[in-house]
Amino acid sequence: MMKLQRILERIAHGIEIVAGLIMGLVTVLVVASALGRYLFAYPLPDAFDMSRLLLGAAIMWGFASVGYRGSHIKVDLLAEQLPKTPRRWIDAFAWMVLLIFTLLLAWKMFGRVSSAAASNESTMDLRLRAWPMMGLIWMGVAVSIPAILARLILIVSGRGTLDHYESLDVKDEL
Repeated sequence: MMKLQRILERIAHGIEIVAGLIMGLVTVLVVASALGRYLFAYPLPDAFDMSRLLLGAAIMWGFASVGYRGSHIKVDLLAEQLPKTPRRWIDAFAWMVLLIFTLLLAWKMFGRVSSAAASNESTMDLRLRAWPMMGLIWMGVAVSIPAILARLILIVSGRGTLDHYESLDVKDEL
């Protein structure tokens, strides 16, 4: 099981790298467009459309990382007062709800990507097709599903952490 956790940690790290690269691209795009607009009176065409789609992709890829690591804001007033076994079942229930939500989100987003591809939806200025960027957003949600499922399995099997805080001990074994 430890080998599986190491593999999952590497996958989660890879997902975080993708999210970070996309976020870096959004930053470069927004800065370049702002500089073009204010220094040369010529903003980058489609910078707004591309930056909003890329920001959505960065958020969804970040959601995939959160799906595995569980490093999100939590309020466990009831669960922290309980013994370990009931707390584990409450955590498992919460992760199950998250998994169901993510499955439904992936399904609806896939429908949106399909709709954009079928209707030839495009950006305003350059008429770039929108569905590839929407597909990148959908891929972030799709990657979340196995990440959340892996964390759910770790919690149910007793291998997942029930700590009420996130560990600051980060090991870079890659």
